[in-house]
Amino acid sequence: MKSVFIMPKNRPNQTENRPELVLLTESVLDTPDPFKALLDPEGLSAVGGDLRPERLIHLYQHGFFPWYSDPDPILWWHPLERCTLVPSKFHESRSLKKALKKNEWTWKINADFSRTINTCSQLRADAEGTWISNDVINAYCTLNQQGYAFSIEAFLDGELAGGFYGVAMGKMFFGESMFSLKDNGSKVALWQFCRLAQELGIELIDCQVYSDHLTSLGAQMMSKASFVRALQDLIPTPTQNHRLIAVAGLKTVMPITYVAV
Repeated sequence: MKSVFIMPKNRPNQTENRPELVLLTESVLDTPDPFKALLDPEGLSAVGGDLRPERLIHLYQHGFFPWYSDPDPILWWHPLERCTLVPSKFHESRSLKKALKKNEWTWKINADFSRTINTCSQLRADAEGTWISNDVINAYCTLNQQGYAFSIEAFLDGELAGGFYGVAMGKMFFGESMFSLKDNGSKVALWQFCRLAQELGIELIDCQVYSDHLTSLGAQMMSKASFVRALQDLIPTPTQNHRLIAVAGLKTVMPITYVAV
């Protein structure tokens, strides 16, 4: 079954659409209707396909993300509400401010993408099982080589403390997974990235699904209709963020300087 959908600017009320689960074909341009995602499990839109770069780029542009457990088929999601973070709205907790003021932090984009995604996978596996399989790792490493996927690492006294990885496209960043090896490690990485994002014109970070941790840092829930409009406005074409690529090309780690706002 092949389903190709072009999202119009003015979308009818989603209650007028019957939920359906789409089986993706070999075509990397298959596009499920996000407003027909299942209600149970909530947000499931499609099954199958593959993790070829062209498919990932196409589906990210339309707001879908893969989330499944190996060896199950690939599942593609487009939740009813989206957890998102506006970089300028990042909330600095008291503990984060204290850590930034007292410790020697440095950071880098793409310091070691492979290590970051593998660390995310290993920590998830140790805690509760992971969806970051070898196939997923290989797919995102390919996206990294093509200038679409990036890792952000924070270092404390020269040692890796935390970070995350995701996909950058147009004026959006799609966060995938984060980790901390030291207290506040991932928070520092996200705080620094939000500062950088404002300089690079990244207007919205997709955090995918709700979590207490992310909302404590300033993330808010966005309706599907609003998220789809944001995608259309911020990613008119699925191009790389060349300014972020340029920052990733810097060879040395950079110091983090905390200035209270």
